[in-house]
Amino acid sequence: MISVKNLHSYYGSIEALKGVDIEMEDGSITCLIGSNGAGKTTLLNSISGMIKHSGSVVVNKTEDIVNKNPKDIAQMGIIQVPEGRRIFPGLTVEENLETGTINWHGFFGNKPFTKELEDVYRLFPRLKERRKQLGWSLSGGEQQMLAIGRALMARPKVLMLDEPSMGLAPVIVAELFEKIVAINNLGVTILLVEQNAKLAMKISKYTYVLEQGKIKMHGESAVIREDSQIIQAYLGNLAKKTEI
Repeated sequence: MISVKNLHSYYGSIEALKGVDIEMEDGSITCLIGSNGAGKTTLLNSISGMIKHSGSVVVNKTEDIVNKNPKDIAQMGIIQVPEGRRIFPGLTVEENLETGTINWHGFFGNKPFTKELEDVYRLFPRLKERRKQLGWSLSGGEQQMLAIGRALMARPKVLMLDEPSMGLAPVIVAELFEKIVAINNLGVTILLVEQNAKLAMKISKYTYVLEQGKIKMHGESAVIREDSQIIQAYLGNLAKKTEI
């Protein structure tokens, strides 16, 4: 689905990504782990076209989107859920969800989006219960569901999730990851950046480890999560035999 080759990304004169290569298999979950400041969010922002970068980002083996703007990339179905949720606190749940349709519906379009709305409510029943509440009044978990629901309204083919579990209670995280798997089962390709490496590697097929702007290692998640270096660096002081 997406092939990233020799990606270099910059903040002014600072090179944040230094020749990154990753492959995202169509219909799979790929996870990206690494320490704070490794460049994980930068990689997502580069794919989305939001920061200066060079190299190639090829979609479906044919189209290089490296020079496209964020609007065009979103209209192709490559949608990012940013770190920190970034919902609109003064809009209702339903109004927040409607903003996700802009890339295909337009700002003042009259195309119906009832199906998309019902699909989101089916996946996240709590959002339907709170559809008239303002965004700021939701719990952290509900706001994250809203951020993902808004992205689903955009009709994604590729969904890029940036730290979806951040700041959430373990029971909410478990529920959220079940929803991520459910979204993937609908045929949506997922790139997951996640601080909870244990869970991320449990639900993903392939894992990349990013360090200081470079890919340090990569492989099948089931293999990577048994690597002693990964256990020590990202999973805490777990024994090699610990079930993940």
